[in-house]
Amino acid sequence: MTIRVLVVDDQELIRAGFAALVGAADDMEVVGEVGDGADAVDAARRTLPDVVLMDIRMPGVDGIAATEQIAADPELADVKVIVLTTFEMDEYVLAALRAGASGFLGKGVRPAALLDGIRTVAAGESLLSPKATRALITQLLDAQVGPVVDAQAFAALTPREREVVELVAHGLSNEEIAARLYLSPLTAKTHVNRSMVKVGARDRAQLVVLAYQAGLAAR
Repeated sequence: MTIRVLVVDDQELIRAGFAALVGAADDMEVVGEVGDGADAVDAARRTLPDVVLMDIRMPGVDGIAATEQIAADPELADVKVIVLTTFEMDEYVLAALRAGASGFLGKGVRPAALLDGIRTVAAGESLLSPKATRALITQLLDAQVGPVVDAQAFAALTPREREVVELVAHGLSNEEIAARLYLSPLTAKTHVNRSMVKVGARDRAQLVVLAYQAGLAAR
């Protein structure tokens, strides 16, 4: 399957560089390049990409507002957003995750890591390392921001689903969860997907936030 990618950055040189890198990958194609958030939302609706590489700091409609609009549009439910930032641990990243981004990358990321990140998010995983996850979630909880947890929804999880969600909250991939619980990767993915539906998480990154708020993972 070819991964369709929309590249959004207000700096033309950076935008062109990311687009050239993505376009050279055998399993990816660039479906659009735009320079601001308003155009990003329009382009997402027009091209229906699998992944949007979204710069955060742009004039006019910034990447956070654009991410929020994409996440709120039912017709773009399958579109995943990776936010790009110069400083990986800042308030902009927190706001982007709150808006519905599936993860983040620093603009200094190595080419191979960028492509792997796109593949990860396109496959339904979140792009958050365990260390980054703990730090970001701690800040989210301290700031009392993020999606609102539904205690009854978490109570409806099966014991196995609770185990899986706890491991997701600690940054484990489906393959790592499968190995830890002696499951197949497909079964682990099924548990993750069912858990997201039950608790109302749009994607894996939001599931992590909700799991921490529900107390399924220690800080």
